[in-house]
Amino acid sequence: MKLERLGGDSTDGQSPTLFLSDRETYVTQGWSTDRPDTIEIPQRLIRFLKPGTCLGALLRDTGHGTFLLSGEPVTDPEALEQIRLPGHESAVEVAIGTEQRRDAAPFVR
Repeated sequence: MKLERLGGDSTDGQSPTLFLSDRETYVTQGWSTDRPDTIEIPQRLIRFLKPGTCLGALLRDTGHGTFLLSGEPVTDPEALEQIRLPGHESAVEVAIGTEQRRDAAPFVR
């Protein structure tokens, strides 16, 4: 799986980072939790989403500026080589959702 880095608060090989995959999914790198399918990310990371999209997964607010995000653990060797995860971090893959706001017309790409 090939990844395009969309943004993050740190440099190469550091977390948290948001990627767009060639499978039309988001791959998110964050801090590991006690579950292999769940990572912790800062709330500010979502500013790097493509306009009109959202993470196609439930974000659970931790109450201290981060979200817990669950998805499919990334095991693809090519993707992991691009991400270069430190030992205390993990990455999950989630669907790309379409932003839908109750107070506005749907976003058109």
